[in-house]
Formats: sequence, structure tokens, C-alpha cells
Amino acid sequence: MTKIVLDASALLALLQREKGSDQVTQHLSNAMMSSINFSEVIAVLIHTGIPEKEAKILITDLIKEIIPFDTEQAYLTAILRTATKNLGLSLGDRACLSLAQLHKTTALTADKAWAKLHLEHAKIVVIR
Repeated sequence: MTKIVLDASALLALLQREKGSDQVTQHLSNAMMSSINFSEVIAVLIHTGIPEKEAKILITDLIKEIIPFDTEQAYLTAILRTATKNLGLSLGDRACLSLAQLHKTTALTADKAWAKLHLEHAKIVVIR
């Protein structure tokens, strides 16, 4: 089955049992995540009161493939700034999208603004 890249917003929707979380659940066995998005999710969990070690274990139990943010991904993330600037996408958003582009796969997000993007080497699925 094809790998899918999870945005932090998609994983947080699952963890918080929000609308669209069922779509995230369907893809967990094939999910990968950028280390940037991993960091975002951990930060949110810690902010909500989950101890650091528990937050890390929770995420690494769910997402088996955390991809380090390397030079190639950093380059693609930077290039995406121009195309996403008017939509207000963050560095983390662009890191997710660049990882999906590198793997020529789908990025799963809860961010509705992404629906306005059209990328050559990645598909975007908005879960709600």
C-alpha cells in the first residue's frame, strides 16, 4: 500500500477525536511524518499537560516512520514558501508538503487552506 504523509493537524485531529479522525485512522499503518511535524505534535501534547516522555511514546507508537528533516526537504520546503505564502502556511505545513512531494504521495491534513494548492508531485487530502 502507498505511504501517506501526515500533517501535524491530521494527527492532532485523531488524538483529540475530532471530525475527520476516522480518515487518519485508516492510514496509520502506512503513515510517515516529517520530524518537523512530529515536533509540532509533541509540543501541543506537552502544552496540554501530557508529560514529555508519554507524549513521545504516544506518537512513536502511532507513527512508525518519522523522517528526519534533511537538506533536500529543507530546499523543497523553502521553495514552497512562494506558492503558499498567500494561504498562510507555516514551516511545518510546508515540511509536510515537501515530504509528500519527495515521496510522490499524498499529504493528509485538517487544514482547509491546503485544498487551494495544486502540487505537481503530491496529492492533498483535507480530512474535514
